[in-house]
Amino acid sequence: MNVVIILPTYNERGNIEKLVPYLEEEIFPKIKNHKMFILVADDNSPDGTADEVKKLMKRWRNIEISEGPKRGLGAAYVRGMTYAIEKMDADFMFEMDADEQHDPKKIPEFLNKMDQGYDMVIGTRYSQGGSIPENWPIKRKAFSIFGNLLVRGILMKFSIHDWTGGYRVLRKEVFLKEKDELESYPSYTFQIAFLHKTLRDGFKVAEVPFHFSDRKLGMSKFPALEYIVNALKYVITAKIKEIVTGPFGKFLVVGGIGFIINAAILKILVEIFKWVPSYANLVGASVAIFSNFNFNNLWTFNERKITSVSSYFVKLIQFYLTSAFGVIFIQTGTIFLGENLLGTKYYFIYFLVGTFLLLIYNFTVYNRIIWRNKK
Repeated sequence: MNVVIILPTYNERGNIEKLVPYLEEEIFPKIKNHKMFILVADDNSPDGTADEVKKLMKRWRNIEISEGPKRGLGAAYVRGMTYAIEKMDADFMFEMDADEQHDPKKIPEFLNKMDQGYDMVIGTRYSQGGSIPENWPIKRKAFSIFGNLLVRGILMKFSIHDWTGGYRVLRKEVFLKEKDELESYPSYTFQIAFLHKTLRDGFKVAEVPFHFSDRKLGMSKFPALEYIVNALKYVITAKIKEIVTGPFGKFLVVGGIGFIINAAILKILVEIFKWVPSYANLVGASVAIFSNFNFNNLWTFNERKITSVSSYFVKLIQFYLTSAFGVIFIQTGTIFLGENLLGTKYYFIYFLVGTFLLLIYNFTVYNRIIWRNKK
């Protein structure tokens, strides 16, 4: 495999002249089953970073440079990865800082994970074996640690420990799949967005713990306030979109149709035929359950759709049993308690409360039992 280490730079001349020889002389000779290359994605550095790279290119023929305007970290990586695939025939691409904060000795470990079949491997500072500098001020440590926890909490992706780090390797297929969307994130939010979309599309992601070091030369370009605002904007928007367009959003639409069917039958039987509300609700719910099963099977859980006739009837019975439990003990039970404690005058309010509780129960059962993912 052709492996390209992409180093985004802006005024990193002093770091580049140390890091590149170290990679070439100490790290690459230890890697036997891959062809190693370096691509410097330089944002027109005024300090002569590009000139230094061109000197190194005369010494080692596996180094190239991609120059462009300074638009942000994400833009530099999109430009660099595109170049690596089109000009260097890259199979795997590393994201790696040029300022010595990412330990190059971990590169073989990353590649070992990729050889096991993973699509992306990320360096983590926040799982066993990973760490951040001990001399960081408490404020910076808190910002880093709780920032990651916040992203994990909002996105509900707890298996990934480090969302904001920039030490990664990925297959070219991952970048080509996500490229069009990634162009919308030219700055540091790129890291969160890229990882989130990679997981969203079902790529396999692994972690390698490493010690994150302080830079020894130059100044950090990290825009803290801008990053916080943009990161929060991304994760909140992404979560809302995931809820609305994902299985839960579809489940709510299907549930809404079932709710209308249930409510209509309930009102007709109670107000026209003078049925007892709790009994009328059982009839309405039975019709709504049948509707919900078929719409959920065809739409909400389409990727796990029940197709065989025998499985359909087995799952339909299972669906009725689990749904009936919820209707009888949660929804109808709430109506029954309301009738006996407060009277029948507010029966429709009891119905609404019971339906809300039923909604949570149903989605959990349907997702984990009826249409569970096959391992």
